Amino acid sequence: MELAEKLDPAMDLFGEIARLKKEMNAVILAHYYQEDDIQDIADFIGDSLQLAQAAKSTAADVIVFCGVHFMAETAKILNPNRLVIIPDLDAGCSLADGCPGPEFAKFRAQHPDHFVVSYINCSAEVKALSDVICTSSNAVKIVNKIPKDRPVIFAPDKHLGAYVEKQSGRPLLKWNGTCQVHETFSERKLIDLKTRHPAAKVIAHPECTAPVLSLADHIGSTKALLEFTKKSDAREFIVVTEPGIIHQMEKAAPGKSFIPAPPEDESCSCNECPYMRLNTLEKIYVAMRDKKPAIEMDEGLRQRALKPLELMLDWSA
Repeated sequence: MELAEKLDPAMDLFGEIARLKKEMNAVILAHYYQEDDIQDIADFIGDSLQLAQAAKSTAADVIVFCGVHFMAETAKILNPNRLVIIPDLDAGCSLADGCPGPEFAKFRAQHPDHFVVSYINCSAEVKALSDVICTSSNAVKIVNKIPKDRPVIFAPDKHLGAYVEKQSGRPLLKWNGTCQVHETFSERKLIDLKTRHPAAKVIAHPECTAPVLSLADHIGSTKALLEFTKKSDAREFIVVTEPGIIHQMEKAAPGKSFIPAPPEDESCSCNECPYMRLNTLEKIYVAMRDKKPAIEMDEGLRQRALKPLELMLDWSA
């Protein structure tokens, strides 16, 4: 979604956003994959689990969600009486788009005895068809909570599902979905980087493919990767996830070096999430000024999607 108007280039966007935030009693939530300037104006930066927890606990009247659509939807599910706005409605997600509600409903109907665990990177419709939601931070913990005699569906990310299957020892019936960013990382390129930086620790997100994860020194959620770089004695890291997180790594561990893992095709910026990068300071200002685009949701759908989200938050406590 292109910005429909041309803003005065002399405008102090940082100042105007701060003014609107105060006037509206708003909170700005941003994912680690947002551009640096957006991270710097956010009241709270986090991964999907942290942002869901922050959205549930906020006392603000307005939530400005700088992330992608399913994240803003999650905030609305948890906050039906608050205004939730997103800078760009087109900020979607390849995982969510690859698991349409009607198709997932048919898939679930074919396996009625299965307990359904859905990764938070899915639509409200898919959440409403799930028994519990998970994030990359808590997926293994969530699956381990399910009675051992219950077969489990895991959706929509097959690579995260394979990682959880390996860690938990539970066989999972996986939906065939992938993240377009994490699937682009190349085993061959990563081996080359490791050769050129032998002292570097390879840190990777579990949405990556199994061959890439096999080369990692540490696998974890975005937050877990950040924490690892702060605590590790290593001075150099190869970062195999969306490179937006490197801004926080550099702030948290000054003096350490962070190398973004390249995609297979280095002629593109495929290791950057194109959806996350749709949000800009200009769009944030206009969205706050106009109080739109706002996330709207059918109340019945919201209530059905709320139950598995609340179970996740309860099991993650």
